[in-house]
Amino acid sequence: MTIFLNILFILVIINAVLLVFSVNRNTSKEKKTAEQPSAKVYPLNIITTKYKKAI
Repeated sequence: MTIFLNILFILVIINAVLLVFSVNRNTSKEKKTAEQPSAKVYPLNIITTKYKKAI
């Protein structure tokens, strides 16, 4: 039983370390993307389409 708990505890610690590294890496990427200008988004002109009745 203690072997199982030791292995579980080690895996939880590894998971927490990986989570901290991924969060830190993600925040640094967000800072870089915020500095770059965003692309222009153009709206679609869907109003002019005409639909035929199915029946």
